[in-house]
Amino acid sequence: MVPFAVGGMLAWAVAGLVLLLARDWLDRHGHTGWLWICLAGFLLGLPGLAIMLRHDANRRTRRRQPVS
Repeated sequence: MVPFAVGGMLAWAVAGLVLLLARDWLDRHGHTGWLWICLAGFLLGLPGLAIMLRHDANRRTRRRQPVS
């Protein structure tokens, strides 16, 4: 699941960078909120990534334990 979290964060970061290049256009048309949406998407991906890393670590631990 980690690749999905990283991929989502990367997509928000790329979208934010592209929109940052078009910042003047966004400002003229009143759409600067999209930059904040990209930032929020990236930042919300951080706890999601942490959860996925912990989940994968717990799954590896469960698989290593012998069934009694």
